[in-house]
Amino acid sequence: MEMKIIHLYPDVMNLYGDIGNLTCIKKRLQWRGIECSVTEVPLGAKADFSDADLIFIGSGREEEQKILHADLLENKADALRSAAQAGTAILAIGGGFELLGKYIVLSDGSRLELAGVLDMHTTGGKSRHTGNYMFSTPFGKVVAFENHSGSTHLGEGLESLGKIELGYGNNGEGEEGAMWKNVFGSSGHGPLLPKNPALCDEIIRRALSRRHGEVELAPLPDEAEERAHSYMAERLTK
Repeated sequence: MEMKIIHLYPDVMNLYGDIGNLTCIKKRLQWRGIECSVTEVPLGAKADFSDADLIFIGSGREEEQKILHADLLENKADALRSAAQAGTAILAIGGGFELLGKYIVLSDGSRLELAGVLDMHTTGGKSRHTGNYMFSTPFGKVVAFENHSGSTHLGEGLESLGKIELGYGNNGEGEEGAMWKNVFGSSGHGPLLPKNPALCDEIIRRALSRRHGEVELAPLPDEAEERAHSYMAERLTK
């Protein structure tokens, strides 16, 4: 068994150490004896996601979103929509999560049309929402770090990834991220997955199951991961 990962825009959307999510996924696969390959698809490259099990997009600022905007629409958006509709797993973080929406209104008032994978949009703001935060998901509590000025608004019927317990989340109204089919989007940096192994394994399980049939992952001894998770959760609730 092998997981095939596409790393989209590694040359542009790579600001906040979110590549650690790929490191986490690869290690949890390796520990289970599952092979993994990562193919980078940078700015300007045509996208073919037909053979991918997981597409990963890291984060970036408005400046990076403007840099890749034309390329996204010309070379990537159609393939992203097709992959998501077909059930390919996608993990998108921060500015990469925003790219999956219909559009973003930047802080200067200009508007960028985006990939349209998810029924949502983002509006830029002048104040930043920064700090450790916590939200509950169907896969347990998640702790991470948010650092964004945009407010993301989900369309009717689009499910959030989780409910905010402490922090700002999408727009200060109690929701965080988005989840549709096998698409996961979140503002959570840190990176997101190492302190939240249950969420990581759910993404892995879904990514593998689409091509290999229903996959049951062998449990791992997650003492270090759970200690890191518990430490942050306790810090937030004190």
